[in-house]
Amino acid sequence: MWHALDARARRGEAASVLIGARHALDAGALAAAAEHTAHTLRRAGVRCLALRADNGPAWVVIDLACQLADVCLVPLPQYFSPQQTAHALQAAGCDALAAPGPRWPGSPLDAAARSAGTLAGLPFWRLPAAAVDMPTGTAKITFTSGSTGTPKGACLSAGHPQRVARSLAQVLDLPGVRHLCLLPLATLLENVGGVYTPLLSQGSVLLPPLAEVGLHGSSGLDLARLTGAIDHHQPHSLILVPALLQALVAAIGRGWRPPRTLRYVAVGGARVAPALIAAARGGGLPVYEGYGLSECASVVSLNTPADDRPGSAGRPLPHLTVTVEDGELTVTGSGFLGYLGAPQDWHPARIRTGDLGHLDADGYLSVQGRRDNLIVTAYGRNVSPEWVEAELLAGPLLHEAVVFGSGQPFCVALLGAPPASDDAAIDTWVRRANASLPDYARIGAWARLPTPLAATPGLLTGNGRPRRAAIAAHYSDTILALYPTTEESCPA
Repeated sequence: MWHALDARARRGEAASVLIGARHALDAGALAAAAEHTAHTLRRAGVRCLALRADNGPAWVVIDLACQLADVCLVPLPQYFSPQQTAHALQAAGCDALAAPGPRWPGSPLDAAARSAGTLAGLPFWRLPAAAVDMPTGTAKITFTSGSTGTPKGACLSAGHPQRVARSLAQVLDLPGVRHLCLLPLATLLENVGGVYTPLLSQGSVLLPPLAEVGLHGSSGLDLARLTGAIDHHQPHSLILVPALLQALVAAIGRGWRPPRTLRYVAVGGARVAPALIAAARGGGLPVYEGYGLSECASVVSLNTPADDRPGSAGRPLPHLTVTVEDGELTVTGSGFLGYLGAPQDWHPARIRTGDLGHLDADGYLSVQGRRDNLIVTAYGRNVSPEWVEAELLAGPLLHEAVVFGSGQPFCVALLGAPPASDDAAIDTWVRRANASLPDYARIGAWARLPTPLAATPGLLTGNGRPRRAAIAAHYSDTILALYPTTEESCPA
């Protein structure tokens, strides 16, 4: 990655490679900024740097600088709850933090943190932290959106994301691509596919702040801003999660026309219905589905203009091998180093994905869903229903709660309460429970169970646990009615 950028700098290319809201950097300026920032990190003796920042050139400069300075980088999503942020900092042993301001809701900065100047224009603090045990060679720790309140930290070497980016550049074959980042750079998919891959392809990266492209939190969306940003920037490529694709297809239905400059739009993070892909393509969005996971440094497979099978997640990338064992997808060829805090499982020879799927005779991969109960929302966020249900049942008001939301823009719940409890009291309690959850795990709508689950045979196991598939089938109309007919009604 660095060698490709340095080569562009040495050739004296004048074209901008990073384009932010206020300034742009050509290859030479980017290389110089990364080297200067790396020098600052070395001089400060930083071991592990957390980065909590909006999309922009500074994010990329710091990312590259950490690779040059051999500093472990921990990207922190801005939508993490205070508890998740604190957990990530402690679990990774972060001894420094780069963030745009000293305070935000739930900020970990206190009297023990001390200012250390700036990194690429962002304020920079030293944190008191003990070194933690992590796999040798860890260069980046990516924390998932968290199926529970304590998300796992997946440890990657510097080579893992770069290997994926090289494969993507090879199979996509988009020289000079102009990519518009719509997802947070803390999302590994955008980091690898939206930054590294265009830079390796002699292209450029457009990095407006997320608010300017209509995104806020993990799932808030201003559709007019999103389409306006795409029209303004006239990109060649985009990366979407299914909820954004649904929103853009809705915009097409209301008269929006995607720019003719678009050559490739990737969608991943959750399963996408073939009908949605077809509708997008019919409206002028060249959309191609892919599949990936953090443990494989993001992308595992994808469809491309030259190799496309709608309804599948495409063929595996050239450096990977995917097999199916007892219905579960396993991946070899570029597995991560392991999870923080789990040395017994470090350096796995293969990655058991936990996803059910199959490969057809031509090598195209299809993914059916999770082996366990994990909810994957339409924004690609992972939510354990048991986690949210525990928050809902933490007080005396509710006696039953079952959470759903796979493939949807937000979670919903079926709730059981004593007949004397009115709906206003339940709604107040749900709002209180939501306050303790990150926004992607909050309940966006709920319905009251007409009778206890136990009153209907087959809805509970012998020990009283919910049979989720049976409940979803029994109350399918109720659950469906909890979702709006347009994405504009989705909660932030």
